[in-house]
Amino acid sequence: MPTIKTQDGTELYVKDWGSGRPVILLHGWPLTADSWDEHALALANAGHRVIFYDRRGFGRSTQPWTGYDYDTLADDLATVIDQTGAQDATLVGFSMGGGEVARYMSRHAGKGIVQAGLIASVAPYMLKDDSNPHGVDGSVFDGMKAGILKDRPNFMATFAQSFYGVGWISSPVSQDVLDDFSRQALMAGLKGTLDCVDAFGRTDFRGDLAAITVPTLVVHGTSDSTVPIDPSGRAAAAGIAQAQMIEYAGAPHGLNVTEKDRLTSDLLAFAKN
Repeated sequence: MPTIKTQDGTELYVKDWGSGRPVILLHGWPLTADSWDEHALALANAGHRVIFYDRRGFGRSTQPWTGYDYDTLADDLATVIDQTGAQDATLVGFSMGGGEVARYMSRHAGKGIVQAGLIASVAPYMLKDDSNPHGVDGSVFDGMKAGILKDRPNFMATFAQSFYGVGWISSPVSQDVLDDFSRQALMAGLKGTLDCVDAFGRTDFRGDLAAITVPTLVVHGTSDSTVPIDPSGRAAAAGIAQAQMIEYAGAPHGLNVTEKDRLTSDLLAFAKN
């Protein structure tokens, strides 16, 4: 497999498609780089080099015991950028990956990045507290970890329905999409799966936003029940100087699938600039 070794010896599985100005795609929890495949194909066909990889502990990357904090994840990203030689890149993070975008831009001064994208992103701050009244209660994240430990396959199957906005009567995605979500989720190591709940749920990126000084595309669904739009997408757009906010009316968290064609079009238009 094509891999890149990080500072602590973790091996990251990397996809590197096409040629041209790079676009780097960071996947969400608890998925893999495969969740970007259709978008990556369109970007590569449009003349971009697309670099996307399985986060440490997930997919085909190795499963170290530690390193599931955003400082380490940003350092992993820095290694990928350095080892692939990516320059003048567009850096796009979906969901949990949005936190890596924010932390990389502050921790590594945005080296090599000329555009950023936050897609259904957890940045700037998910956790509800006195300073973030519209956030998500910490008990939700504790409940997620308890559900994973009790019956991980069942938790992931149920979580996938919420992720894609499946209702009692209708679904915007097929059962095969839900099954593929579970397939990808169950490739991950249990330790990383649990640790990353705390990482994306409790990390405060508000101090990182000032470091995002490049043009930034913010896309978020107004019906996202997994990462509510007010403390995430709207707050990020308000805190980033060159942000362009696009709200997808009625879209759930997994808009990369439910609104796939629209998101592909928006990414292509943005990366062309």
